[in-house]
This record gives sequence, structure tokens and C-alpha cells, in this order.
Amino acid sequence: MSETFKAILVSRDAEKKQSVNVTDLTEADLMEGDVTVAIEATTVNYKDGLAITGKAPVIRRWPLVPGIDFAGTVVSSSHPDWRTGDKVILNGWGVGETHFGAYAGRARVKGDWLVPLPQGISPHDAMAVGTAGYTA
Repeated sequence: MSETFKAILVSRDAEKKQSVNVTDLTEADLMEGDVTVAIEATTVNYKDGLAITGKAPVIRRWPLVPGIDFAGTVVSSSHPDWRTGDKVILNGWGVGETHFGAYAGRARVKGDWLVPLPQGISPHDAMAVGTAGYTA
């Protein structure tokens, strides 16, 4: 049996009524990508708030794990730039909109979307700045 992890999953029914649930996923449930990351930190920002509440059309693929940015550790990779144990950051690229995002224990993404976590900065410190912090 595959190891499970918690995730927030936003879904829609046939009448387009949105629901938000905490669920168990496995790596087999993740979307396509060549790097799998153990999520260590993320943010709660305005865009994610809109996605979870359904107040604006942020999510464009259903069901979806929201969360537009994260910091974490690579747990597997077939991408030439990333190895198991590398510390990484991601934001943007449609993550949390069309691609499963950070509100889960794991994310699988394209390695080209990742940047290295700078030495001396923890995942939590990186997310304390957050996406809004440098795009404002």
C-alpha cells in the first residue's frame, strides 16, 4: 500500500457548487511532473483565499489542490538539475490554478519550475516572504 499524505482538495459538483475537503492522497494521485517534493512550508495569500472560498475564478481545473507557492525537499527526480535531498522553492506556473499546488504533503511538478532554496534560509523563512512579498 502506498504511503498517504493529507491534502486540501477543492471540488465542484454537477451544479458547479464548490466544496473543500481535507483528504488522503498518495503519490499516484499527483499530477504529471519530473520532480516530487515534500512540502515543508507554504503561504496563505489572497489568491489562495479566493480559490478556497470560490469568490473568484482562480481554479481552472477540477478537482484541484490549491496553494500557489511552496518550499520543500526533493524526494524523487528524473530532472537533470534536481536530486533527492535538494531544497527548492516554487511559485507560479499555474500551480494552485491548473496544477496541484502546495496544500498537500507532496507535490509533483516540472523541474524547470523550481529554484534552489538559498543557503542559510529555511523553508519557513522563504515562505515568510512569500509570493506577495516580492510581487507587491
